Amino acid sequence: MAKRVNEIIIFVFVALFSKAIGAKPYWRTRWPIDRVSNECLTWQLAVEANNVRGWRIVPAHCLSHIEAYMTGGQYEQDVNYIVEQIESYVSELVVGEDGMDAWILDIDDTCLSNVIYYKKKKYGCEPYDPMAFKAWATKGECPAIPGVLGLFSKLVDHGFKVFLITGRDEETLAPSTIANLHDQGFIGYERLFFRSPAYKGKSAVVYKSEIRKQIMEEGYRIWGNVGDQWTDLQGDCLGNRTFKLPNPMYCVP
Repeated sequence: MAKRVNEIIIFVFVALFSKAIGAKPYWRTRWPIDRVSNECLTWQLAVEANNVRGWRIVPAHCLSHIEAYMTGGQYEQDVNYIVEQIESYVSELVVGEDGMDAWILDIDDTCLSNVIYYKKKKYGCEPYDPMAFKAWATKGECPAIPGVLGLFSKLVDHGFKVFLITGRDEETLAPSTIANLHDQGFIGYERLFFRSPAYKGKSAVVYKSEIRKQIMEEGYRIWGNVGDQWTDLQGDCLGNRTFKLPNPMYCVP
């Protein structure tokens, strides 16, 4: 017993002494080789955890880090891992015979990828440009995010009613978005909601909450809600579970 007490005293003394002289923490075996990259990884983690709110642009010195993340395979791996968790959850659900079991999916950087567009915007290091994004979305050339397309197909095949809710403007982007979704294989969803004139000026949280409330008031049971923005997953009528996909390129307040 006395030996154990002595060991504890020595451990505490060494820890306090190390702190006093500015030594590395005992759990750090070496200093980071690339401190900029580590700083950007920390920023990205804080963003994904919603600890940094209302940010407008990616820090300029993090351009290479975000580019590598989005195009080097890690982003795809992260999305696929989250999709696996969703599919595991789906496998536990029993679809009712009344056809009222529903899922909610966002569109931009949930179903369809905008990485090609954001490459020209330095992966979010440049401020959001609404006119440039509208021009891009009008082309209808957004590729599907493979993992989410697979998830979408499984949900439809299992008998779930899939509702797509997007912040895209109904008056200007509805035709190109509908065609884009169809061309990429998103076929069989129950309904697609755009931001209509009635929702102009309302925040994403308020707008999407009101749409989900409408769906639930029609008698649907929302089992899951998937989006790349925290504002997709906040507010009212969220459903049984929410799933956040990674997106360090931009933030929708």
